[in-house]
Amino acid sequence: MILSMMAFAAMNFVVKYLDEYSAWQIAFFRAGGTLLITIPWILRKRISIWGNEKKLLLSRAVVGTFSLILYFLAIKLMPLGTCVSFRYMSPIFAALFALWILRETIMHLQWLFFLISMAGVIVIKGFDPSLSVLGMSLAIISGALSGLVIVIIRKIGDRDDPVVIVNYFMMVCTFVGLIGSLSSWVQPTGLDWIMLGMLGFLGFLGQYFMTIAAQMETTDIVAPMKYIEIPFTILIGMTFFGETYGWISVIGFILIITGLIANVVYKSKLARI
Repeated sequence: MILSMMAFAAMNFVVKYLDEYSAWQIAFFRAGGTLLITIPWILRKRISIWGNEKKLLLSRAVVGTFSLILYFLAIKLMPLGTCVSFRYMSPIFAALFALWILRETIMHLQWLFFLISMAGVIVIKGFDPSLSVLGMSLAIISGALSGLVIVIIRKIGDRDDPVVIVNYFMMVCTFVGLIGSLSSWVQPTGLDWIMLGMLGFLGFLGQYFMTIAAQMETTDIVAPMKYIEIPFTILIGMTFFGETYGWISVIGFILIITGLIANVVYKSKLARI
């Protein structure tokens, strides 16, 4: 999961850098570039490109596509670190979806840890009226959809290869991204071609390692661990884009990370009992 988070943090940098391109076009290059990796991989392994759990695979692809596009839209409206923080309310939504779909159990103390993380999100927004309400809404909706994605992957389990799951996502996202970008297409030049190409590679690494982690662990462990991406992304925003964060925002970030780390530690102790 740590490798997945590092890849996604690097992808966040590239998306923020490519500010003149629409979220649809960025999604197209991100997904299309990954397809150049996943399709040869599948052919080499001689497994069916259509997989076994076709309905679940398609559901994961559609939900993931719109989660990704909404996230890219939010990045354009908010500081990078703050956007990631709001989007990663996904463990809360993942826990709710898991209760309903997977019948997984969430202990009472774990809900307290989730509330601590939610309090961090509220602190960040409540003390910074300059934050875009639209950007915040897009990031939170993206997080909800991301939580549902994790649960769908858990539902698929090991009945499909991780690359098949990622490939379904990329096929749908490439199509949707292309259609959405036709009316606002910007012709890439120079370094932008390299950056757009990196989106596919970084996205593949992130999705592949996340899929493996989701298949191996329960939802309430995998989803919260993604929050460790927050400090990586904050450092990227401060270093490369001149973003600054007041002490109130720092407190909010600490609350978010503290609640989620506490949940991971608590769940690990329960597993050993």
